[in-house]
This record gives sequence, structure tokens and C-alpha cells, in this order.
Amino acid sequence: MISEPELIGEFGPEHTAEAVGDFDRKPASGRRRGHALLWGAAGALVASTVWATAVFAYGDGVTRKPDPRGYRVDGRSCSGMQLKALTASVGKHQDAPALAAGRIEHPALNQVRCFLGLISEEGAETYEEGWSVNAHVGLTVELYKETDPRSEFEAREGPSALTDGEEKRPELVPNLGDRAYLLAEDGEGTRLSVLDGAVVLTLTLSTAMNPVESETGEQPDEWPDPPAPESFHADMISDMRDVMEKLKAA
Repeated sequence: MISEPELIGEFGPEHTAEAVGDFDRKPASGRRRGHALLWGAAGALVASTVWATAVFAYGDGVTRKPDPRGYRVDGRSCSGMQLKALTASVGKHQDAPALAAGRIEHPALNQVRCFLGLISEEGAETYEEGWSVNAHVGLTVELYKETDPRSEFEAREGPSALTDGEEKRPELVPNLGDRAYLLAEDGEGTRLSVLDGAVVLTLTLSTAMNPVESETGEQPDEWPDPPAPESFHADMISDMRDVMEKLKAA
């Protein structure tokens, strides 16, 4: 049977003070002090990582206007939609970039939506013979003037956003704006979303196969699958960089 003095000797005042982290007392030994410093450093590292993530998504608690970083968003913004990489992969422009209806110019927000059609060259053998590829590209640019869009962007475009079907998760794209996500959905096309200061840019791409007109005018019995969305991901990222540069230079 363990007597009372033995209990006090094992878990008495000397051990209790160290366990509760009494900062007024010196460590019992140099070895114990080293362990305390090690755990303290590890805790600080974890805390700083969590803090950095929270600050990006939710800000630092100080209310300030977002940084426009030289962007101009107005009715002329669609002219920056050159899409050189996508055009080289698909074929050619069907028409010039066009401004969609519903443009917003407000003291709190400017927003424009643009669209452009691409089509593979006639007789091109890049895709299945007798078929052409049609690509529809959309661009939405939003300039926030009063509120920081970071938390809204992360909630809408980040990994926590809910998606239909197979619940595909967006992929983080490095070195593009402050934050960028790429999401490819089966049958729905691909969406590339970028946060850069006060601006949110969204580039969408969907493709379809169309039969080349035949002499008989008959429709084919079977339609081939369009190109895999992944084949255009690098082009979308390249074209997004170009759009961002042009909107800053406008």
C-alpha cells in the first residue's frame, strides 16, 4: 500500500508547479527547460500558421478599402479578352469579344461580363475527322470598391464550396493573383477564378462537337465526346494572366 508521504513525494508541489506552467518559478533542470522551449516553439509555429490562414480568408479585423492594384473595369474591358493560348489550341475566333447585358457601375462595385466563341479551323485534323470543335468562353470581372472580397471569394470558390454531382473539389492554382482556383465539372465545363486585390476574375470554358456540313445534310447517328477539359487548363491559366495584365494597363 502506498503511504501518504510517497504520494506527496511523487506528485507534490515541485511537480505540480511545472505541470501548470508557473512562469514565476525557474525550471527544475536544464533538460526540462529545453523540452519546454521545444514545445513552446512548436505551439507558436502551429498558431502562426492558423493565424495566417485566418487573416487571408477573413482579414485582420481592420476595416479598410480593398486595393484596386491599377485595374480598370468598364465597358471597354472586353477588349482585353484576346485568348491567344485557347485560340491556338481550338482554332480561330468566331467573332470579336462581346459585352454581355447587365453591366454594373456602382460606387461599391463595377462588374462586366464578356463572351467569345472559338471554332476549330475547317478541315483541321486535330480532332475527329468530319467534326469541328466549338468553344464558348466567358469572362466576368468584378471590382470591389468598398468591401474586401477575400472572405466571399474563399467561401464561393474555395474547397468548402458545395458542388453538385460527384462533389469535385477546386484545385488551387499557384502563383496566380492572391488566390486562384480551377474547377472542372463533367458536362459543365471548366471555371478558373482569381482573386487579385480588389478584383475577382472568372474565366469559364465549355466545348461541344459539331458535324461538318455534309452534302446530304443528314445528322450523324453518334456524336463523339468533346476534348477533355484538362487539355485546356494550361491555356486558360495563360490567357487569364494576359487578361489581368491588359486590364491593369487599360
